[in-house]
Amino acid sequence: MAAQVALGAQVSGPQQRQFSPYADSGGSILAISSPGFAVIASDTRQSSGYSIETRTARRIFELTDEATIAIQGFKGDADAFVKRLKQNLEWYHHTHNEVPKLKSIARLVQTMLYGKRFFPYYCYVILGGIDSDGTGAVYSFDPVGSYERESCRAYGSAQSLVQPFLDNMVYKKNQTPLPGSKVLEPGQRPEFDLKEVLELVTDAFTGATERHIEVGDGLEMLVVEKGKKMRWITLPLKRD
Repeated sequence: MAAQVALGAQVSGPQQRQFSPYADSGGSILAISSPGFAVIASDTRQSSGYSIETRTARRIFELTDEATIAIQGFKGDADAFVKRLKQNLEWYHHTHNEVPKLKSIARLVQTMLYGKRFFPYYCYVILGGIDSDGTGAVYSFDPVGSYERESCRAYGSAQSLVQPFLDNMVYKKNQTPLPGSKVLEPGQRPEFDLKEVLELVTDAFTGATERHIEVGDGLEMLVVEKGKKMRWITLPLKRD
């Protein structure tokens, strides 16, 4: 009887085992386009919960002379996706002896994401650069491939802070019109000079680091202009 009681004491109630292949690596990305250029940016903090894994994570990658990609989400999926995308672009170049245009790259990204929709890459993608019409363009994608061309987009941990700021400053939404101020009509594209956009991006990330622990350490901005070489701009952000 004692043996039975001892045996019964070892039997516990229902137990559940769970494994998730996904994790959020933190950080934020954004992009803004204007007729003559596109700026794509990200912070460099990679974290898990309250732990900072690295302060120098890269989320922006050059694809062609006129196209670049920013990707946020699970770092493992993001790196795997970028590697596969670059392989497909290389095969395209070998097959057709030309570099695909930004619109074609956007379609390729959509196809790759949608093809994994039943076990999707946990990543949010922004594609930026110079489109076939010679103007700056931004394409935003969700993890299963839905995408659209926009003038600005933010993803990541601080999206809820940054996107309303961009809507207000870029699209001029949610503002009380002042006498003589210009309000954008539906579908109308905003026009900025490069200095204004760089200041907007810097302000967006500076504000985000004050309010979100998963954003910080460094700011990387990649400027893509028609007929010019891409250039990187790096600035420090809060490290605590």
